Amino acid sequence: MEKKTKFCCRPMIAIVVLTLATTEYPARVRAVNCNPMELSPCVEAMTLAAAGEATVPPVMCCRKLREQRPCMCGFINDPNLRQFIGSPVAMAVAASCGRPHPHS
Repeated sequence: MEKKTKFCCRPMIAIVVLTLATTEYPARVRAVNCNPMELSPCVEAMTLAAAGEATVPPVMCCRKLREQRPCMCGFINDPNLRQFIGSPVAMAVAASCGRPHPHS
């Protein structure tokens, strides 16, 4: 049953990456490029968390979450991204990095 869960999550992750790749955001804070694709280092941690496997996110994931923090409200308010960026899995990864997740 665990393999089925992992297999089911892969299409969702592919959709997230494609959605993030086709969405552009204006920079809102000096030196921050609001681009959800910058969060791609977190995909593996989100995949493992969705499968129920506890993991510490990679350093680059946590770094990108800090860097993109000023952009999160815009990401969450985007109907194309809300279900992914605002998901319990994304919140758990952010919390593992010590980054509180904004509420929509």
